[in-house]
Amino acid sequence: MQRPISGYHQDDVGDWVAELSCGHGQHVRHKPPFTLHPWVVSAEGRERKLGAMLDCLRCDRLELPEGFVAYKRTPEFSAATIPAGLRSQHSTKPGVWGLIHVVSGQLRYCLDGLAGRELLLSPSQPGPIPPELVHHVVADGDVLFFVEFYRRAIP
Repeated sequence: MQRPISGYHQDDVGDWVAELSCGHGQHVRHKPPFTLHPWVVSAEGRERKLGAMLDCLRCDRLELPEGFVAYKRTPEFSAATIPAGLRSQHSTKPGVWGLIHVVSGQLRYCLDGLAGRELLLSPSQPGPIPPELVHHVVADGDVLFFVEFYRRAIP
């Protein structure tokens, strides 16, 4: 999943890490001849790459970033009370992750923005929602679920 670079920091050995809009970090080393990112060695080069897109494999794997905390949740929905907005294509805001928690039953989680990938969620299988990923849900029989929202913890 392509994500824009929103900032940088150095890791504990001095290598540069691009901070992506999703909350994940990705190393951007310049270590010729294997890794060629000459722009990362200067402040001007890094500044020019702000907003450039990088492929975030952690978003593809639906991994909630470290340091994100829950700040809000929906009420519980049943098959009969799922709002139309959740049944149709929608997404979370930039920087906001969601996590679908199934209390009972099963729920189909359709990741429209990831080539139509579908997951069958259950009480033992929650569904992470990356920021801005177009998705919708479909009740698979009787179900009870809620969505919890996460953002970066404020220091």
